[in-house]
Amino acid sequence: MISRRAFLRDTALGTAAVALTPFNSIIGNASQAAWAEGAGKYRFRMIGHGHIDPVWLWRWAEGVSVVHSTFRSALDRMAETPGMAFTCSSAQFYQWVADNDPGMLEEVRKRIKEGRWNVAGGWWVEPDMNIPGGEAMVRQGLYGQLALQRLLGVRAKVAFCPDSFGHTATLPQIIRKQGMENYVFMRPQRHEKTIPADLFWWEGPDGSRVLTYRIQHSYNDERSVRGRIESVLKTAGGEPAKTFMAFYGVGDHGGGPTKENLRSIEEIKKEKGAPALMYSSVDAFFEEIRADKSLAIPVVKDDLQHHAVGCYTSESAIKKGNRLAEAALTMAEKITSLGSLYWDNAYPKAAFEEAWKKALFLQFHDSLAGSSLVSHSKDAAEGYGRVLDAAHEATWLAVQKLEWRIASEDPDSDYMVAFNPHAWEVKANIKYDFGWRALPESTAVTDGEGNSLPHQWGPGESQTGGRKSLVVQATLPAMGYRQIRIMKGAPHRTGKPAAAEGNTLENEYYRIRFSSHGTLAILDKETGKDVFAGGAKGCRAVIIDDLSDAWGHDVKAYDRETGAFGEANIKALHGGPLKATLRVTSRYGKSLLTIDWSLYAGQRTIEADVTLDWYERQKMLKFSFPVDVASPVATYETPYGFIERQANGDEDPGQRWIDLTGRQGAAACGLTVLNDAKYGYSIRENDMRVTIVRSPVFAHHDPTMLDADQEYAWMDQGRQTFRMALLPHREGWKEAGVPRIAEEFISPPIALYQGIHRGSMPKSASFLSADKANIIVSSVKKAEAGDDLIIRCVETTGRETAASLQFPAANFRWDGSFGKCEIKTLRYNPKRGTIKEVNLLEE
Repeated sequence: MISRRAFLRDTALGTAAVALTPFNSIIGNASQAAWAEGAGKYRFRMIGHGHIDPVWLWRWAEGVSVVHSTFRSALDRMAETPGMAFTCSSAQFYQWVADNDPGMLEEVRKRIKEGRWNVAGGWWVEPDMNIPGGEAMVRQGLYGQLALQRLLGVRAKVAFCPDSFGHTATLPQIIRKQGMENYVFMRPQRHEKTIPADLFWWEGPDGSRVLTYRIQHSYNDERSVRGRIESVLKTAGGEPAKTFMAFYGVGDHGGGPTKENLRSIEEIKKEKGAPALMYSSVDAFFEEIRADKSLAIPVVKDDLQHHAVGCYTSESAIKKGNRLAEAALTMAEKITSLGSLYWDNAYPKAAFEEAWKKALFLQFHDSLAGSSLVSHSKDAAEGYGRVLDAAHEATWLAVQKLEWRIASEDPDSDYMVAFNPHAWEVKANIKYDFGWRALPESTAVTDGEGNSLPHQWGPGESQTGGRKSLVVQATLPAMGYRQIRIMKGAPHRTGKPAAAEGNTLENEYYRIRFSSHGTLAILDKETGKDVFAGGAKGCRAVIIDDLSDAWGHDVKAYDRETGAFGEANIKALHGGPLKATLRVTSRYGKSLLTIDWSLYAGQRTIEADVTLDWYERQKMLKFSFPVDVASPVATYETPYGFIERQANGDEDPGQRWIDLTGRQGAAACGLTVLNDAKYGYSIRENDMRVTIVRSPVFAHHDPTMLDADQEYAWMDQGRQTFRMALLPHREGWKEAGVPRIAEEFISPPIALYQGIHRGSMPKSASFLSADKANIIVSSVKKAEAGDDLIIRCVETTGRETAASLQFPAANFRWDGSFGKCEIKTLRYNPKRGTIKEVNLLEE
């Protein structure tokens, strides 16, 4: 960080006398430096830059001011310095300037036309590049590029995220389909990730490539650029090109190019034997490289990890807020967009855009990574509250309008409508509280065709008014709904019930036993084999020493075990026949862990509702799952994809699930663990672990030493909740259908009570379905321009696939092919009955 005094001296906020000093008079007469032999054959494109963290060690409101002052400084330096160019990303920044200083935005437009202001990035902000889900990464570019076009008349050609702490392998496809062909990053650096060169083709799992450049040292340089250039030259011989980029300018809290930066550039330009320096842009650099067809540029087929691995877990509330916000928005868009076609529902496009932009802003890397202030965490909680409220309100109102059109005419019955947001038929366990007065033994639950449904009554959420909780198991049509009726009659008889007794849960597939330590053993009744090695060792709550800072700098693996939760108390909550639940409560130090483990009749997924009351400091909690397999293969879900990694114990980022598949004898089998809030994982040999929580001091950055006599704000103190599910499987995760199970887990059907009224719509209907199990319909929304429907599909298992989409209510079908791991966006015109493939900008 530059000091405030240096910032005032060297940027636009300095005194008028300094700011108006003619540039040529401040070049000075520094003695000429001696350059290493051969330095003159290299070229440096000097990239004026001012890295802006809109939140980090300050809150977002201060970030708005930083953007304004940085833009002012850059424009002033341009006025003083012939040819100087400036590169800046983040559509959010330009929107702030447009809102607060339209005149400044006009100055920026003028410099863009001159070729001196380079708009890079194409995203709403510079987000974390591991934690956002695939659809959120799509929306970063959709809202970012369209805003740049609207505000500035240009779009970014170079994706730009130098400060993010790692980059998922699926990015090349996303970048290309957002209208960009090149990428600039910095982390991981050379000591963290070995790649053939800093200039390379980055190839994603689908085969998409982007020309990529790793910044060699830093995107910040407030003084002379000489040392930076000399440092790059030391390793220049191993690079495929003789042209490099060197970034200069005050950054983090903004600032931009300084007068000392510019003095040093002008000095070096005149020196004998020096490399050639020119004011330039990231666009110009890549244009030069692409024009030279003689270059032998290596190819990298991998994700770009690791830097600051603690950021996969730091600040649990922000991580969970992101996961839930993404899921809520995509569900709301699906239901409301279908409603706009089929039951006259209004699609709240402006509300969705505002909500998405808030969620995207909170994905800024120092926000979503948990490396910011405790005060920002409060701002983030407010932001996620706004997002969730907008999404939930749109969803509920759309389903409410639907249920109003479905007849529910018997005043002696209760009714509800359940909507499935997925493009395949789902067997779901639907929960709702009713004020139903009849006894369970004289109550029937049926679907709209009169078929008896498995169900179970239990205590309601309220302790007043006599409401009771109903869990009913029903099959719901693909991306559609079914009416469910509660009436007097004979209850459903479950043939193979779930049961909870003592320390044991059981259904037709598993017998699960819990130990006094709170761990579990799972017996697969079909194979007769235990899922976990060594008996009751599953979900051991392991305590690990974690003295690292909020980022987890210089850590590869968290493996210094110091204890575990124990002294478990086990209590039956639900005894079946449809749902059986045991509550397991265990302790460590001042902390309390409560897990409600549930089995359903007819279901292979084991569900867990977790409540952690955490009061440890400089400790980490991991859940350990020692899967009883040989030759294990570790697979992690990534944004719109998956990746296999070495089972070496390193801390790795993942999305909603991880899987370990190997062999028991001659048979392939494994275990998938899913959750709705966590992103940090590790797998060492057959021990698969989910990182639950870590507790450093907020915004503590090495090498600052903590003072034992000072009070600090410690992360994740107190109560948090999340959901988890275990899926033992034969064969592999692809055969088990894990991608679709993950979608069902994170976005379960929505159920809504019906009043008594007439209606014209059928008791059940499907609006959209995909016929292949490896094809996910991840997003359905109204187009940003026009009334067409945008349908996003993803191939999830790495197989070329021919697939069909059915629109039953419109009597329409689309047939197409998918490449391996392809993200395919379709634009559907329901009036014409036509579909065309478009890019991620819907064009």
